[in-house]
Amino acid sequence: MDNFIVSARKYRPDTFSSVVGQNSITITLKNAIKNNHLAHAYLFCGPRGVGKTTCARIFAKTINCFNITSDFEACNECDSCKSFNESRSYNIHELDAASNNTVDDIRNLIEQVRIPPQVGKYSLYIIDEVHMLSASAFNAFLKTLEEPPAHAIFILATTEKHKIIPTILSRCQIFDFNRISIGDISNHLAYVAKNEAVVAESDALNVIAQKADGSLRDSLSIFDQIVSFAGNEISYKDVINNLNILDHEYYKTLTTAFLSGDISTSYLVFDEILRDGFDAHYFITGLSEYLRDLLVCKDNVTLKLLEVGDNLKEIYRTQANFCSIDFLYKALEITNKCDVSYKSAVNKRLHVEISLLELCNIQHTFDGSSAKIEKSIDPILIRKDTESTISKVETKIVSEPTNNTEIKQSSEKLIKEKSISLKKELAKNEIQTEVLVEKKEEKKEILDKELIQDDLDEVWKSFTQSIKVSEPRLNNILTQYLPTVIELNRIELKLESLLQQDVFNEAKQRILSYLKAELSNNKIDLITTVVEDTVNEDSKRLYTDNDKFNYLNEINPELSNFKQQFKLDFE
Repeated sequence: MDNFIVSARKYRPDTFSSVVGQNSITITLKNAIKNNHLAHAYLFCGPRGVGKTTCARIFAKTINCFNITSDFEACNECDSCKSFNESRSYNIHELDAASNNTVDDIRNLIEQVRIPPQVGKYSLYIIDEVHMLSASAFNAFLKTLEEPPAHAIFILATTEKHKIIPTILSRCQIFDFNRISIGDISNHLAYVAKNEAVVAESDALNVIAQKADGSLRDSLSIFDQIVSFAGNEISYKDVINNLNILDHEYYKTLTTAFLSGDISTSYLVFDEILRDGFDAHYFITGLSEYLRDLLVCKDNVTLKLLEVGDNLKEIYRTQANFCSIDFLYKALEITNKCDVSYKSAVNKRLHVEISLLELCNIQHTFDGSSAKIEKSIDPILIRKDTESTISKVETKIVSEPTNNTEIKQSSEKLIKEKSISLKKELAKNEIQTEVLVEKKEEKKEILDKELIQDDLDEVWKSFTQSIKVSEPRLNNILTQYLPTVIELNRIELKLESLLQQDVFNEAKQRILSYLKAELSNNKIDLITTVVEDTVNEDSKRLYTDNDKFNYLNEINPELSNFKQQFKLDFE
C-alpha cells in the first residue's frame, strides 16, 4: 500500500507560476532575479497558508539554479534543483524560530553563515515564525542581518509582523502576502479534484473555500477531510454536513417568514437550528451575512462582491427581488444590534428570539405607514369632502324620474333625511376639527417647552440606567460625563478621547430621540467636543492594555522583567 501524501504537500507549488493568488510578489521576485537585484534580507509576512515559506523555497531554488529558464523559473533538472527537490541541498537552511529563539541559537546561526556554499552561488537561510525570537536574540541578530557575507541571503517569514522590532524591519525588504480569494481557492480545488479523479460540485468547493478563510493550505486539508467522508463524489450536502455549516435554506426560509410576518415559522426554524447543535451567536452572524448578500444582489454593480457559487448566486438574486432596500437596511440594523449585545445578554435564546420578533414586524411597520398617513389628513379636507357628498346625493336623487306623485314625495323625503344626516355629520366633523386644532396648538406649545438643565440631568440619568446592563461601555461614558445646556435648545457633551466620541456617536441618534421625547422638545441639538485631560498626569485615564501595564510598571518595575522572563503578551 502506497503512503498517502496530503494534498497540501502533494500539490505544493515548486515554481513561481504555480503559486496561487500572489502574482505581484512572484513577479517582483522574478524581476529581482532577472536584473540581479537581490537583497540580503527579505521579510515575508501575511496570514497562515498563503505561500510565504513556499515562495521562500522557490526563490532559494531559483537563484541557485544552473539553467534558469527564459521566464526565470528553476529548471528542476540541474544538480542544484534536484538536490533541493529531494531535500538534500546544503545551500538552503530552514530554521524554526519557535523552537530556536535564544541568543545561543542565533550565535550558532551566525557561525554557520560564515561558511560559503559548496554548490551554487548563495546560501539561503529561511527563518520561519521569526516573531517568536526573544528580544535578546533579535538584538544579537541585527549586525549579521545588516551586513551578512556576500553569499548569504536571509528570508524571514512571519504571521505577526507587528511583533517584530523596528530595527529588524528596517533591514529587510518587506513583502505583504494577501489572503487568497475564494475564487482562486475554488479554482485550485477544482484542479486538485480533477487530478485526484474526484467529482465535486462547484458549490461544494466554494463552501470549502469560504471555510478556509483565505488559506490555501487549510482548504486542501478540508478537501482531504471531505474526500475521506464522502469518497470520490463530493456534493454540497456532504460539505455542510461534515463541516457543520448552516445551510442557506435556513436563512432563505427565515427571510421569507420575515417578509410575511410569520413569527411562528421563524421561532420553529431557530429552534431546529439550536437542536442541531449550532450556537445562537453563530446563527445570528450567519443571518447578518445572508442579509448582506441579499443587499449586494440588489445592484448589478455590487453583484461581484457575492462570493458564492453560480447556482447559489441565482437563488440569492431571486429572493433579493422580493426584499426592498428599506427592509434589508432595517433587518441588518436589528441583526447587528443583536450581535453586538449578545455576550452581555443573560437569556441568550430570548435575546435572539426578540430580534426575530422585530424582524418579522418590519414589513408590518412599513405596511402600517399608509394608515398613519391617512390619520394625519387635515380635518378641513374631511369637511369639504362631506359637503361634496351632500351635493352629489341631492343631485343624484333629484335627477331621477318623478312622473309618479308618490315617488316624488318619497324622493323629497329621502333628500331631506339624507341632507339632515350628512349635515349632522358635517357639524360633528367641525367639532372634531376644532378639538384637533386645539390639541395641535397644545402639542406645539408642549414641543416648544423650554430646556432646563435640571430636567436634562434627570432624563440623562434615566437613560443611563436603562442601558446599564445591555450597553455597559456606553453607560460608563454617559455616567461619567454629563451634558450642559449651552444655549436655547442646544446641548454640549465634553469627552476626553476620540475613542469615547466614536462609542457615543454610534448611539447619538437614539439618545437624541430619547431626549426629545422625554423633554417634549423636538428642537434639541446635541453636540460633542473632545477635550484633552491635561490637569495632571495622575488624572489621565488608562484605556488600552499597554497604558495599564505601563502605569503598573512605574509602580513596580519588576513587572517588566516578569513579562520578559515568561514571554507574556497582551491577548
